[in-house]
Amino acid sequence: MKSKVSDIVARFFARKGITHGFGIIGSANSHLFDSFFNTTPEIELVCNHHEQACTMAVQTYWKITGTPTFALVTAGAGSSNAITGVLSAWADSIPCLILSGQENARYITPDHALRMYGIQGYDSPFAVSKMTKYGARVMDPRQVLFELEKAWHFATTGRPGPCWLDFPMNVQGAFVEEDDLPRFSPPAPTPEAAPLTGNALVAEVKKALTHLAAAERPLLWLGVGITMAGAREKILPLLEQLGVPALVTWSAVDLLPSEHPLVVGRAGTYGQRAANLILQNCDYLLAIGTRLAIPQVGYEVAELARAAKHITVVDIDPTELRKYPQRFNHPVHADAGEFIRTLQAAAPARPTPAHASWVARCQATRARFPWIGSEHADQRGFMNTYRFMEKLGPHMKPDQVIVTDMGTALLCGHQALAIKPPQRLLTSQGLGEMGFGLPGAIGASFARNRGEVMCLNCDGGMMMNLQELQTVVHHRLPIKLFIFNNDGYLMIKHTQKAIMDGRYSGTDRKSGVSCPDFTKLAAAFDLPAWQIRTWEDFDRVLPLAQAATDPCIVEVFMDPEQYFHPKLSLAKQADGTLVSPPLEDLSPLLPRTVLREEMGGTLHPKSEHLA
Repeated sequence: MKSKVSDIVARFFARKGITHGFGIIGSANSHLFDSFFNTTPEIELVCNHHEQACTMAVQTYWKITGTPTFALVTAGAGSSNAITGVLSAWADSIPCLILSGQENARYITPDHALRMYGIQGYDSPFAVSKMTKYGARVMDPRQVLFELEKAWHFATTGRPGPCWLDFPMNVQGAFVEEDDLPRFSPPAPTPEAAPLTGNALVAEVKKALTHLAAAERPLLWLGVGITMAGAREKILPLLEQLGVPALVTWSAVDLLPSEHPLVVGRAGTYGQRAANLILQNCDYLLAIGTRLAIPQVGYEVAELARAAKHITVVDIDPTELRKYPQRFNHPVHADAGEFIRTLQAAAPARPTPAHASWVARCQATRARFPWIGSEHADQRGFMNTYRFMEKLGPHMKPDQVIVTDMGTALLCGHQALAIKPPQRLLTSQGLGEMGFGLPGAIGASFARNRGEVMCLNCDGGMMMNLQELQTVVHHRLPIKLFIFNNDGYLMIKHTQKAIMDGRYSGTDRKSGVSCPDFTKLAAAFDLPAWQIRTWEDFDRVLPLAQAATDPCIVEVFMDPEQYFHPKLSLAKQADGTLVSPPLEDLSPLLPRTVLREEMGGTLHPKSEHLA
């Protein structure tokens, strides 16, 4: 029996158990749209208002459900608009499929010199070839299942990522004998590409356990790769079995309870001070499921955890393991989940008593340097947003899902929000694109069957995908949208202060960028809105917003010049020269006597003479 190609595509995703996709209609993808709407009623195709919103929503959908989904875009600008979200998914290793419509196959042959035969026809799979794991144009209707299965395989195996399939209009509308279609058989991985398993993995785990047992101050650094490997539920029992302190990456803040005595914080260039001090004092570091990016380790990797004789890094991507071979001297090419299960089986059943004093020291450091300090005092009549996040925590629901945009929402949220699973904290980490927050909240809401989501946004980022408010309104998604108003682009203002002698250009109203009154804007979308300018407003508005069952907007007015602290900043030495301090020496700088005490009596030479 013959079936239409576009129907085969829709049924493929239905068989995968997918209940939602995200797309925008165009002439070139109309067959596919029609099939999803009329052939697979079990799949709701959510219609966004910009293609980048589609490719951002698929990311949080996967983060909540664990099931990859698809974005359906049209030819030409419909495809090019989607690229920002595709690059974001590539950077954060998000499995998803992008399906693009295309002109008739006869007009898009790749071997001609014409830029275009008509309009909108361009080689979209080639355009995204450096940010997808696999991409193809389906020119032969009989190859439809083969290409779908191949793309799904590459998206979901190894280090996950996006894949792109392009469907010319005449191919979408063609009819083929479905029972006779070629199918894809995954190739066997080459030995050098295959993650370690069995005895080879056991040997590396035993080596890590040897390093851990020999260490006086061991430390774990846990990343989102643990979630990707399906091992979220395994990590807390392992942590308590080992009795070793652990850091979490910004992508994995929601992996463990923030207040657990063995969870010692979030380190990095915008790290928590106690977390950075603990990192820099450890003598063995075991990193699982994190690529240890520059915002975590800084620009001078030789200065990372300087007392650590061994750094074990467990990653599914062998390329990441080759990044810093001199410093990461025990690379383990393995699935994070398999490593954790093997480690759990091989480790002693109870914590090593010798590590108890180190755990106590870590807890003392955390108590001495709380997340919110004197540098976060309210200034100039404005609420400090770090304190805002601290006070927001008790208002969050036990299963609260928070999606952040960039800037204030990202930095203050990830530095100061205390999270307790099953609460989730989601954002775009690798690309860090302004405008992610609202589409990300939409994807998370649909992943929760139109469930509640708290979106932490900023005025600048909000303007990047403002149109998606109508998607929220259309579906009455219970998204609580907090917009921090800081008169433009606060992080870039600080960059301009640091390297442009304080000259602003394109960062606030006076220098060329303005944002609307979001409370008035809410009225245009028929949304309730509140403003928070004082702590009295906070106490009044938060219960109202959290009790709302429909979407709402809360505009939070903050100091448009507020600093983000603590952070790793250029610092001036006594002789006037500028240096980049090591990770333990965050700004605002501690007194040298205090830092020396925390670092066991020894300062890094760059820290010794800082003013």
